[in-house]
Amino acid sequence: MTSPRVSSRQPATQLQTAEGLFQAIRAKGSYLCVGLDPDPSRIPASFGEGVSGMEAFCASIVSATQHAAVAYKPNLAFFEQYGSEGWAALERVVAAIPSDVLVIADAKRGDIGNTATKYAKAMFDGLGADAVTVAPYMGRDSVEPFTAFEGRWTILLALTSNPGADDFEFHGDEPLYKEVLRKSQAFRGADRLMYVVGATRPEMFREIRAEVPDAFLLVPGVGAQGGTVQDVAKHGMSDTCGLLVNSSRGILYAGGVEASREETERAAATSADALVAQMRVTLEEKGLL
Repeated sequence: MTSPRVSSRQPATQLQTAEGLFQAIRAKGSYLCVGLDPDPSRIPASFGEGVSGMEAFCASIVSATQHAAVAYKPNLAFFEQYGSEGWAALERVVAAIPSDVLVIADAKRGDIGNTATKYAKAMFDGLGADAVTVAPYMGRDSVEPFTAFEGRWTILLALTSNPGADDFEFHGDEPLYKEVLRKSQAFRGADRLMYVVGATRPEMFREIRAEVPDAFLLVPGVGAQGGTVQDVAKHGMSDTCGLLVNSSRGILYAGGVEASREETERAAATSADALVAQMRVTLEEKGLL
């Protein structure tokens, strides 16, 4: 009988607590999360085609930005579209990410009971991720199988950056996103919860911080979607930073589709450095550096 696969990647043990993550942020002067969303139509031809081109592209992005990033967030859909070959490439990409950088599996899983436990094992043990995004809308028993894994982060969707968030996340006597923030604080392992909050709604960060003053927030939507580091930091930053700001397209495709590998890496590094420069200013203004 075949046993479940176990990743060879060593977990980012020093980043398993909020304090450890804060220290990593201070060391780099950065709270940058680089999203790995390798779109085949935008990967420069210099990397080749298909799975091998995608893998080579991701490896170059990691190599070019690991000095600036405190986290990487591979979006599983871009790898899963290739089936088993894509998943194998994802495993290799994750295994090559340094163990002092957080790996967030952007999987948005959401189920209950034993099924949720198997999803968690696949992400944490099989893939070697340090964190996973989870849809919380089936409630406590869809979240706690993930938080049961000691030393790993569970990141709940709360107030997302997409326009369709208005369809459900603001409904109810108390908006649904606030119910997620409040009720999840009573879940087992709540000290290992983060929350997805979109940068496209910066005016909401003050209210969110009132509900979860100490939690880390994973913030997509900076750059291509119109959010800014300054707006996010103004009301979203806590006394231990409390932010991981994600940039995907703005870094990955900064060099353009005609770029060579070297040009792609240079452009990605330059784009990452520009964001980090903004982040450093906000950290200094808060007295965290």
